[in-house]
Amino acid sequence: MPRFTVHIRDEWLAVPCKDTSSSIRWLGQEALKRYVKNKPDNGGIGAVKDTRFFVRRCQGLGLLDAEDTIEDVLEDNDFVELAIEGDTMSPDFIPCEPGVSHLTAAYKEPEEYICLDGNSLTSTDLVNLGRGLYKIKLTPEAEKKVVQSRELLDTIVKENKVVYGITTGFGKFARTVIPVSKLKELQENLVRSHSAGVGNPLSPERTRMLLALRINILAKGHSGISLETLHAMIQAFNASCLSFVPEKGTVGASGDLAPLSHLALGLMGEGKMWSPKSGWADAKYVLEAHGLKPISLKPKEGLALINGTQMITSMGAEAVERAQAIARQADIIAALTLEVLKGTTKAFDSDIHSLRPHPGQIEVAQRFRSLLDSDHHPSQIAESHRFCDRVQDAYTMRCCPQVHGVCNDTIKFVQNIINTEINSATDNPMVFAERGETISGGNFHGEYPAKALDFLAIAVHELASISERRIERLCNPSLSELPAFLVNEGGLNSGFMIAHCTAAALVSENKVLCHPSSVDSLSTSAATEDHVSMGGWAARKALRVVEHVEQVLAIELLAACQGIEFLRPLRTTTPLEKVYELVRSVVKPWIKDRFMSPDIEAIHRLILDQKASVECGQTLY
Repeated sequence: MPRFTVHIRDEWLAVPCKDTSSSIRWLGQEALKRYVKNKPDNGGIGAVKDTRFFVRRCQGLGLLDAEDTIEDVLEDNDFVELAIEGDTMSPDFIPCEPGVSHLTAAYKEPEEYICLDGNSLTSTDLVNLGRGLYKIKLTPEAEKKVVQSRELLDTIVKENKVVYGITTGFGKFARTVIPVSKLKELQENLVRSHSAGVGNPLSPERTRMLLALRINILAKGHSGISLETLHAMIQAFNASCLSFVPEKGTVGASGDLAPLSHLALGLMGEGKMWSPKSGWADAKYVLEAHGLKPISLKPKEGLALINGTQMITSMGAEAVERAQAIARQADIIAALTLEVLKGTTKAFDSDIHSLRPHPGQIEVAQRFRSLLDSDHHPSQIAESHRFCDRVQDAYTMRCCPQVHGVCNDTIKFVQNIINTEINSATDNPMVFAERGETISGGNFHGEYPAKALDFLAIAVHELASISERRIERLCNPSLSELPAFLVNEGGLNSGFMIAHCTAAALVSENKVLCHPSSVDSLSTSAATEDHVSMGGWAARKALRVVEHVEQVLAIELLAACQGIEFLRPLRTTTPLEKVYELVRSVVKPWIKDRFMSPDIEAIHRLILDQKASVECGQTLY
């Protein structure tokens, strides 16, 4: 029988429906009857039939017409919110903001799987798991290791051995031995008490990444998780049942305790949870609607779920993947600007760069040669100033291989650390089934990814710093020989004047965000955990820096394409003309002033989708 979950004030109610040809009004009234049934004062509601209300989907907040039939507008197990006229929205109801997630009600579960073994996941794989492109399953080898690890833990409990986190308290309470009868309660208390994060929840994509990464680490077989619990986590991931995980609260040692505790709390059926079908709702109802049961923690399992660097690392994986994408596109955008400013290609000669053979520098110089004027890709714009008296260009154009190059090399360095961390066991204590023992260590310390992500922010910021200076050259008529701010009838029109200001503001903000968080440490847990990495903030601010870089380069790409308009009918090289046409497919030329933010956002979306790299793909690679 079809069933719907209805949220009224502070309660979630399951409402079965024998006849889906009934109206939304009937569903609302049936839910109200159930709501008032156990209220001593009927919940302050008079006659149900006279109560005025409106109904909307939890996901997307779309209003439903009271006269529509259920079968026309809802699917089995859908979640809806019923708001009684005169009520304010329940404080327990957390709307999923439009645009926050691509995992919407129209989301279709993927058919392809990624097999996890704890050893071979990459940052690219992890980002794709976050985007909902794959489901997860374990390899047989990983399942075997998990079972062996759990058998050792069960033996420890059976023999009443004293082992940290299994039969003792945590942190300062490591010497407190817990009776066997309370070991389950110990693990549940750990998760509940450590769910102390604050701030906005991670997006569904980032929560998927976090959950997938924790599953991958547990699949290594050194955490002591049971196969039953790990399979339950995988089922929740494959159904996109995602816990409410606040973005703030981790100091990055002992691992990301607060966010991972929130992740585990939802899997226990407590707190809030999100799915494409339900939007935000109580975790127990979301799990139930997908045919899943809350996990029941066995000894050590709470600790196994929350002890590790997975929030730092999963957000770091996204940061490094986006940094790599924008670094490639920065070369394309800078090459287009050089064309518009009538720069020379001489500075990209391969012999120059062979004398300073940093891999990134050589790679960037090669990209510029492949994009700019050559026998293979002639440029009418370059030909128009071939015999001018300019000897060399400003550093913002001439030194792109050196500046962009070190960004590329740093990104590769960081990606190597992140990929190592993605496949590293970061629990404490570690379970070694083959040795028949558990060993306490410090793999949970987030210093590696924290330091790497601080480096990443500093490096990738430079792409925006040099880009903003090129935007200035495009907008300044004394440097560009183009109309001021790239618009006709200056004065009446302001053109790109404030777009450049936006770029400058973002670059200035990045200068503050590039201050390393990993140089800080505050002692916690009564001086037991007396040095921490602050890696959570390193990861979050690295993502903010990368986003700002994308936005600055979006403005430069817009400005460069606008500059092309003033050089027509001359054409640039074939690959750069393709980029120009890509931009013009979503943003028209700037004839007179108009609302500019949508244009910047449209180009930012092209950059996120790596469309410029795709257009130049055969040329660059």
